[in-house]
Formats: sequence, structure tokens, C-alpha cells
Amino acid sequence: MRKLIICLLLTLILPVIALLPFSTASAADCVAAACIDVYTQDGQIIIEGKKGSGPKAKAKPRTIKPPTPKPTPKRTYKPRIKPTVKPTVKPTLKPTVKPKATNSVSLNDRLIKLLPTGGIAYQPEAEPLVNVPIYFWSDLPTQFATRVTVVGEVVDVLLRPGFVWSFGDGTFLSTKDAGGPYPNGKIKHTYKNPGIYPIILVQSWNGHWTHNGTTRAITGTIKTTVFAVVTVVIAPTRFMF
Repeated sequence: MRKLIICLLLTLILPVIALLPFSTASAADCVAAACIDVYTQDGQIIIEGKKGSGPKAKAKPRTIKPPTPKPTPKRTYKPRIKPTVKPTVKPTLKPTVKPKATNSVSLNDRLIKLLPTGGIAYQPEAEPLVNVPIYFWSDLPTQFATRVTVVGEVVDVLLRPGFVWSFGDGTFLSTKDAGGPYPNGKIKHTYKNPGIYPIILVQSWNGHWTHNGTTRAITGTIKTTVFAVVTVVIAPTRFMF
């Protein structure tokens, strides 16, 4: 009984499966007009492009017709006429120039853009005092924008920096502001004890790129680290008599 049920199910399912369409995905490297990619590598921003070949057109099958037999013509006999012999002139042979073979490979291009680097500045510079705010800032620009042409395609790149400050006394600050000098700077720190403090600033770049009206995030992050040293002192005490 089970074998009979299984046979009936197979006879019903197999024709349905045979009618389902199967899609085969083509693994072409770059079949669009152009493939663009922007990413970071080894602390650099790389803009890479590849000119595509476009989708291939499918050829239509030809129908070959059998040749129609032609009637055999009747032979007509004509009198033979002796041809007059003329001197033969040998033609001058010109060298045939072969056309250059054109490669059908895709066009590739790769550009490397170096991002600006900045150091640490602070105010006051000469022996800042304890319990007095010190203003810090970075020399980096607020953004990095560039427009490049890769394999004939225009690519716009925009990046903005972020900052992580370590003030050397166990205090950290993460911000997107580059800071500034007195009195408008937003990054300031006050030390409670005198001493020599190592300042560490990690600068990280993130952003996006635009091509043909489409905006995408840049893969990866570029980070640079800069250092400075601040010596904080105590204000001298004056005695009045």
C-alpha cells in the first residue's frame, strides 16, 4: 500500500518540478558600464574603477533552408577564336600592412589619495598652570573633499575626521570637533596636579563617495595617531610685607 502511494505522489510531483523555470546566474566580473569602488588600505584612500563590457546579446538561431536544385543549361557550341597575345606587365606588389590587434580586456584605473595630517596644539604654550583650563585643538581640516575621474567616470569623495583625546591623567574625550584656541575652543582640560603629561590624539576618517547620483559609504577607516607633551606647573607664591 505504501509503495502504491509513493508511486502516485511521484507521478504527480515530478511533472510539476519539470515545469519550474531554473535561473542560472552569470559570474561576469563587470558587465555594467563601469564598476567603481572606494575603500581604505594601509592608511590611504583608494579609488578604483573598471570599465565594463556590458551585457552580452544573445544570438538568434538561424534556420537553414535546403538549396533548390537548378536546371542544367543546354550547351551551345561557339567557334573558337584565337586570342591576340599581349605583353604581360608584372604588377608591382605592395606590402600588405596587417591591422593591429585590439585587446578586448576591460580598462582599469586606480588612484591613491593621501589624506592631510595634523598635529596637536594647545594654549597657553609656556608652562600652563594647575587648575587653569588648557585649550587643545588639531590642525586637521574639518573635511576632505575631492573629485576624480576614473575610467572616464566622475567620482566625488567626502570624508570628515573624528577625534579621541587622551590627556595623560586617565581622562579621555571623543568628539568630532577639532577644537580651537582661547576663547572659542571647545576642547579644554584642567589638570589638578603638576607634572609632565603625554597627550595622545587618535584621528579617524570616515565618509562616503558618490557616482552617478548614488552615494555609498567608504569601506574601512583611516586612523592616525599623534603625540605631544604638556608640562603643568604650580604658580609661584608671593609674600607681601
